[in-house]
Amino acid sequence: MILLHDNAPSHTTKLVKETIEAFDWEILSHAAYSPDLAPSDYHLFASMGHALAQQRFTSYEDVRKWLDDCLAQKSNNFFGVASTNCQTGGKNV
Repeated sequence: MILLHDNAPSHTTKLVKETIEAFDWEILSHAAYSPDLAPSDYHLFASMGHALAQQRFTSYEDVRKWLDDCLAQKSNNFFGVASTNCQTGGKNV
């Protein structure tokens, strides 16, 4: 199980941490909130949040496949760019 939570104080208590550890759940790092978040990023994350509402994943590979498929379905106009090239570690993906 991969858990994503927002690091709210109630989610970081000793009891919650112990429960997560007891279930052997992996915690997915949550992106920091930032006033520097680009509006295009906000639009993407909101769209993905709605699409993720009913999803359940059992592995990192399932998450990665879902993410790749989700991004591939978006039109270039969605991102506001003429190209879909993304950079990851210096490589086009």
